[in-house]
Amino acid sequence: MKDDVTYAVWAAERRARVEAALDRALPPANERAATLVEAMRYATLGGGKRIRALLAYAAGEFAHAEAADIDAAAVAVEMVHAYSLVHDDLPSMDDDTMRRGRPTCHVAFGEATALLAGDALQAQAFAVLGRAGWRDAGRACALLAEASGAAGMAGGQAIDLAATGSAMSERDLETMHRLKTGALIRAAVRLGAAAGRPLDEEGERALDAYARAAGLAFQVVDDVLDVEGSTATLGKTAGKDAASGKPTYVSILGLDAARAKARSLGDEARASLAPYARARRLVEIAGDIVSRTH
Repeated sequence: MKDDVTYAVWAAERRARVEAALDRALPPANERAATLVEAMRYATLGGGKRIRALLAYAAGEFAHAEAADIDAAAVAVEMVHAYSLVHDDLPSMDDDTMRRGRPTCHVAFGEATALLAGDALQAQAFAVLGRAGWRDAGRACALLAEASGAAGMAGGQAIDLAATGSAMSERDLETMHRLKTGALIRAAVRLGAAAGRPLDEEGERALDAYARAAGLAFQVVDDVLDVEGSTATLGKTAGKDAASGKPTYVSILGLDAARAKARSLGDEARASLAPYARARRLVEIAGDIVSRTH
């Protein structure tokens, strides 16, 4: 790792790297199921913050891994994230028509193809991990599966759908978001680290504490941006949560308190890794999560 480059340069290099790795890992455009493959590539390539990939690369570097060894983790979490967005945007879920500044996958390709594209992206993520040649690919696949399923992202989405239009306590909201958003962010960190050398117990605990705080901070900021941001800046429909009657940190705590909570979680994430000089990029990402505007 080059310690002398700025965070902006490091992040741009890693975003370009995962974009190229995703392009290689996705089926080529001339496959027989051409429309399905086109939808998969549309949903995955050419945009997004790539925060999960950046976290995977930073955690891998924390565990002394080379970027080439971390690629599979970065690709897998980005594919699962892309699949989740495709499914979340469907009319039966959040019913969104814009994502990353362009029509959502089901608007561009139809609901049936979008549903299949999400299914195929999820399957492809596990194929990538399984072929990575890691010392424990089975454990890595199990980790990603747990973060994606009923005990993680899918479970959080189910709670979110059931809670729409209802009151929710801050504690229950935190539980929902630790599943819906935080679980995959935590998996990105853990998978990135799994590409490197085994960490001692203290390092594992510090990394997990970081991931838990950073994952929740990401969602709190999302709630704030849904109120403060514009559709043009966010690349998706602003104000959708309030219009849909979804409980958020802003609706429960108020805007100022939600901002303060995001800052506090960012501080907590950074403090958990304070003893480790090699955690520089993870610390910088925590700052980026809290200060982002889209």
